Amino acid sequence: MRNFRTLCVFLLWMTGMIIVTNDGMAQIPIGSDLSPFDYSRPKEYEIAGVKVSGIKYLDENVIVMLSGLAVGDKIKVPGDKTTDAVRKLWDQGLFEDVAITADNIVGGLIFLNIELKERPRVSKFSFDGLSKSEADEIRNKINLSRGDVANDHLFVKTKTIIKKFFAEKGYLNTEVEITQTPDTTRDNYVNLNISVKKNSKVRIEEIIIEGNHELSADQVKAAMKDTKEKGIFNPLNPIGPLVVDMVKDVVTLKPFSAVKRVENYFTSNFRLRIFKSSKFLEPKLEDDLDNIVKKYNSKGYRDARVVSDSLYHLPGGNVGIKLKISEGHKYYYRKIEWVGNTKYEEQTLNSVLGIKPGDVYNRELLETNLSYNPNGFDVSSLYMDDGYLFFHADPVEVLVENDSIDLQIRIREGKQARLSNVGVKGNTKTNDHVVIRELRTRPGQMFSRDLVIRTTRELANLKYFNAETINPDVKPNMADGTVDIDYNVEETSADQIELSGGWGYGRVIGTLGLSFNNFSARNFFKKEAWRPIPSGDGQKLAIRFQTYGKGYMNYSASFTEPWLGGKKPTSLTVSIFHSLYSNGLAKSDTNRAAFTINGLTFGIGKRLRVPDDYFTLYHGLNLMRYMLNNYSSIFQVGTGTGIFNVYSYNLVFGRNSISQPIYPRSGSDVSLSLEATLPYSLMNNKDYTKLDENEKYKMVEYYKWKFSGSFYAEVFNKFVLSTRMKFGYLGYYNGDIGITPFQRFYLGGDGLSGYNNLDGREIIGMRGYANETITPFYYSNRNIGGNIFSKYTLELRYPFSLNPSATIYGLAFLEAGNSWLGFDTFRPFDVKKAAGLGVRVFLPMFGILGLDWGYGFDQIPGLKDANGSQFHFSINQSID
Repeated sequence: MRNFRTLCVFLLWMTGMIIVTNDGMAQIPIGSDLSPFDYSRPKEYEIAGVKVSGIKYLDENVIVMLSGLAVGDKIKVPGDKTTDAVRKLWDQGLFEDVAITADNIVGGLIFLNIELKERPRVSKFSFDGLSKSEADEIRNKINLSRGDVANDHLFVKTKTIIKKFFAEKGYLNTEVEITQTPDTTRDNYVNLNISVKKNSKVRIEEIIIEGNHELSADQVKAAMKDTKEKGIFNPLNPIGPLVVDMVKDVVTLKPFSAVKRVENYFTSNFRLRIFKSSKFLEPKLEDDLDNIVKKYNSKGYRDARVVSDSLYHLPGGNVGIKLKISEGHKYYYRKIEWVGNTKYEEQTLNSVLGIKPGDVYNRELLETNLSYNPNGFDVSSLYMDDGYLFFHADPVEVLVENDSIDLQIRIREGKQARLSNVGVKGNTKTNDHVVIRELRTRPGQMFSRDLVIRTTRELANLKYFNAETINPDVKPNMADGTVDIDYNVEETSADQIELSGGWGYGRVIGTLGLSFNNFSARNFFKKEAWRPIPSGDGQKLAIRFQTYGKGYMNYSASFTEPWLGGKKPTSLTVSIFHSLYSNGLAKSDTNRAAFTINGLTFGIGKRLRVPDDYFTLYHGLNLMRYMLNNYSSIFQVGTGTGIFNVYSYNLVFGRNSISQPIYPRSGSDVSLSLEATLPYSLMNNKDYTKLDENEKYKMVEYYKWKFSGSFYAEVFNKFVLSTRMKFGYLGYYNGDIGITPFQRFYLGGDGLSGYNNLDGREIIGMRGYANETITPFYYSNRNIGGNIFSKYTLELRYPFSLNPSATIYGLAFLEAGNSWLGFDTFRPFDVKKAAGLGVRVFLPMFGILGLDWGYGFDQIPGLKDANGSQFHFSINQSID
């Protein structure tokens, strides 16, 4: 009967009839809201029906569920339940208006209508005040899309994300305004305009340090890597009062006070910020507060802490930071005890640890020498290089008394681990066998951390992978005492193209060069392998062509197989070249002058095992023929017509341990080479004093010694100090012949060899001076080159980007060098000096491009413009 009654009531509700109860009182008519009810006398009803009106995009059943109202519920009208339903719907943030009305009341039954007005939805949005790149980046962060409800929550969230984005870049006062305009093409949709005003970057104008006694304020500030004060350069600040005060201090015998005044003057007026920004970044500040504590810990102040840090605004929009420090007491190690060590004696461990009783407490040094010391040996490597992968050392301060600390280092040696599986992931272009042959870690070996690091270096030096992201994934299995290693690599482009047109030596020269550094000769005849060239086998193929009209042409090609036979790191290199320089006249013209060089080189290189496997040995056989026709500038005498042969043997002994080829941070590259011909003049009975040049130099004879050394060290936080030196000596066997006119040294300029490199000359770059001007007799136009040279370089480098697709670093340099002709003119300390700045850009397609400005301090006799301010462009480190 109840169901039948409810059905009848529902039908009457739907037909809109007015019901009169037995007591003769008319009920609330259809469409009335709940407000006419008497709040002082609420009446209980049973909900007989709930419907929703005014919605277009939302589901009615979901709205009813969210309201908490359900058919069969008992409610009081007026009452809390309907009020709660309105509040719940408001809280969704989806509606501009919410009301609950009674469509009909039948006896104790009530039919409710939830009347809603939906908030508009987002049709599209746009930005004002942003660059395209900024807009694209923010668009991804705010994750705003068509159909989102345009409510306050959305606006607040969007503003917060944008402000946070710019705050991380130093724009703390960013303003964001969001305006809505109706979309005329769609009902209840709006277009949003997000206007962003970044305002100026907020800089840190001052940092005030309080509570420091053992470390100066400058030392505390230096410990903060990313939180720096704004630079100051105020050379015009009056220096007169400083001088007066200094004189007073000197007269009154207060020299230290005078020094302090000078220090304060320069601190207040000169503070340069070249490589570090002074923008305020809150996350970086938190890290730097930890760095301050670490700095104090390294000085023995174990209990040091930053008590408080506060930020305050200054006139002009910048901020200041005040730090209060509690230094605590200075501590010393009193006793160091090892527990759990069975492999190595305590004396050996103490020697590697490098800390002894009485030393100042240094938490950083302790952790470095226990776990990982990138610049030396540590206890962990002592064990891990012998297979103890599961080794762990836990330093425990067992007693802290007054200023003394008793330290107990608890060791868990574990079992030696052997390599089970070793693999490489990410080599999508380079074939597996090319990568695997470079791995120093092989299945079955004892685990060695040193070999893992060495493998990472070898993979980086292939130049096929991003050196910054090579990641050995070491996965130990303690249950069976084995370990798996996967080397994760990221392929980069190894091939290079050189396409240029330039002005040099008074003429326009065009150059086309192609270098395929990961070539595959075995797939040369496979059509499907040309994508765009056969690659993946680690071979190198280089082709280069250079021309200047009819007068000059040069082409060369070389091929290198780095693993001849595929089993040992023995390389084979074959190269050919041809160059022709003429005055452009036809061959039939008797006035034609030409100089032609043809050459062929075979080379075998091998990686040695003794003294260690960083050493290499190279043997080369060079065959060259010079053919002159009416070209007298080589000898300055005679007709300049003849054929001259150079058959030489080249031996290079070197050691290369640099960390990576593009931006090395550590290691060295040292080589000693000898190139020599046979002493033909000593093997026959000819009197060379009576021979003309054509006969004297028909078989060119000489020997050439060269030494080069490059050393790299990361001095602090990405700053790398590069120290380089080069020496060369070109000697002769027979005094009657003297120094050969070929193969001489020409120093100065960008080091680029072009059509002017016709006599086999070796061009050595040196910044701050014009091309080849630091050469004996250059000023007299004889330009005959030198047979001795030396060059010294000191560079400080800093990387702006280590992205493999565009590695960029800047440098400052000091350079010195000179060349001489004969030992009678050799003065080792008589060198030309220069200094300057430069930048290097590595692009995988073009190699390393360089632009340097150098200032040469020493004049070149007879050449007014040879030194002074000079700009140099270099390709593939030709100037280095």
